[in-house]
Amino acid sequence: MKKIILTLAIAISSMVVFAKDVKVSTVVLSAFNTEFGDAKEVQWTVGTGFYKAAFIYNEQYVTAFYSFDGQMLGLARNISSLDLPGNLQTSLKKDYADRWITELFEVSNEDGTHYYITLEQADSKITLKSSNGGKWSVYKKSTKA
Repeated sequence: MKKIILTLAIAISSMVVFAKDVKVSTVVLSAFNTEFGDAKEVQWTVGTGFYKAAFIYNEQYVTAFYSFDGQMLGLARNISSLDLPGNLQTSLKKDYADRWITELFEVSNEDGTHYYITLEQADSKITLKSSNGGKWSVYKKSTKA
């Protein structure tokens, strides 16, 4: 289930389109409202085994994933490279200075905090992952057409 959530976080912007009128269970709504009572512009979608709530919280766009029984599976938010731990910023400048950032987000779940960054150059794209502020590892590589 954890791998599903992390994969979903990578694909936040390219998820399958779901029905607009999602019926969210009262258990999930209650859990969401307890955690994010001041959330604005909440939009719910449903996938295989989870609900996804995309919303604005503390003036920041956030996505939360919940199991059908109301347990929060993870939380994702876009961040700036300045929000990364110092060692990850330094590593990016040293090892990937010839690339530009096209996507950067943080995923928090019961396993800790994970960072995903997509870097591009003219002919290739690479997505790196860091768990709990540890060294970057290659999550995915691709060549541009």
